[in-house]
Amino acid sequence: MPLWTVEESDGVVVASYANPPRNYLTSAGTAELSARIDEWRRPGVRVVILTGGVPDRFITHYSVEELLELASDREELARRGPGANRGYHGMLRRLRDLPIPVIAAMSGDTMGGGFEISLACDIRIAARGDHRYGLPEATLGILPGGTGTQRLARLLGAGRAIEFVLRGRICRPREALDLGLVHELAEDAAARARIVAAELAQRSPVALAQIKRAVYQGSEMHLEAGLEIESDAFLRTMESAEAVRAMRAYVSVPVDERRDWLEARTTPPEG
Repeated sequence: MPLWTVEESDGVVVASYANPPRNYLTSAGTAELSARIDEWRRPGVRVVILTGGVPDRFITHYSVEELLELASDREELARRGPGANRGYHGMLRRLRDLPIPVIAAMSGDTMGGGFEISLACDIRIAARGDHRYGLPEATLGILPGGTGTQRLARLLGAGRAIEFVLRGRICRPREALDLGLVHELAEDAAARARIVAAELAQRSPVALAQIKRAVYQGSEMHLEAGLEIESDAFLRTMESAEAVRAMRAYVSVPVDERRDWLEARTTPPEG
């Protein structure tokens, strides 16, 4: 029976992970997600939402039982070497590099490997409630090996990330918002994610793909190289039919109504 259940409507894919009772991520769940990511590159998919299929759980964390089994097998550990988690790294790279927005609807506890998955998403919406978010690996004598150290440092800066990871910090939703780990809070993260996804599904797919390319690729380079990517991405959007239609619609609006026209097409964030 699959661990990921996928629904699709109006170009929005909702993938729910369910491994009751605690919703731990496993190698089987990781393999399923990896295969799904490739499927979401097909035409017609405009936005992807990842969420939890168990109440009050997004993905609690990676199965410690599986990690312990690997750590206890010294021969297998030596055979795999540093490449043991490269498959996981590659999966999250492909998730981030999808040319469509990916939203993490963090419907409950999101730690360790689950938190790393959320960090690879473009938008993170967290559910209000008695939930935990973070990277507690240091308390188990290991480190976040599924891109956590690198993504968190790029998100928060090395100075804030090192304290977070060294201490195995776990935080509640409001603190996660204040730290910048999530973009907004909602009573129902999945429902809110659907609203944001519906907004994004109306945007030009060319513009969204090029925005992701410019931000992510550019942020990994020096400024001048990043600006070259931005210039190329801008040209590609200007060449799109969607851009011409959208700009024509905008200039057809009376000048004193244009601010409201723009605002009406964006969903304000919840706090």
